[in-house]
Amino acid sequence: MAEPLAPCPRRWNCVSSLGEPRRRHQIPPFEAGANPDAAFARLKRLVADTPRTRVTTVTDDYLHARCRTRIGFVDDLELRLCRKQGVIHVRSASRIGIHDLGVNRRRVERLRRRFTAG
Repeated sequence: MAEPLAPCPRRWNCVSSLGEPRRRHQIPPFEAGANPDAAFARLKRLVADTPRTRVTTVTDDYLHARCRTRIGFVDDLELRLCRKQGVIHVRSASRIGIHDLGVNRRRVERLRRRFTAG
């Protein structure tokens, strides 16, 4: 079985779809639908096409990307396909700082809108 995504730190600079106990970190996973592999492939393409984003690791069920904010900070975006659950879990976290002012949540929700739009 694939390794789960890391839990969010106590700081206010991370969101994750994997059972976070603190509400501020919780975000829903992406629905993978009837064809999880096709959904994950599409989501990987969307991430790769996102400005200021560089995919650093990709496998058949995992993606890690480095996302540079408009002011130059680097954040980590991770996706993990869970075929049995029919979802794609997500984690987006700032590397530094205590509070990200909602940047990671907005990143994931923009990606979700693009994913569900097409």
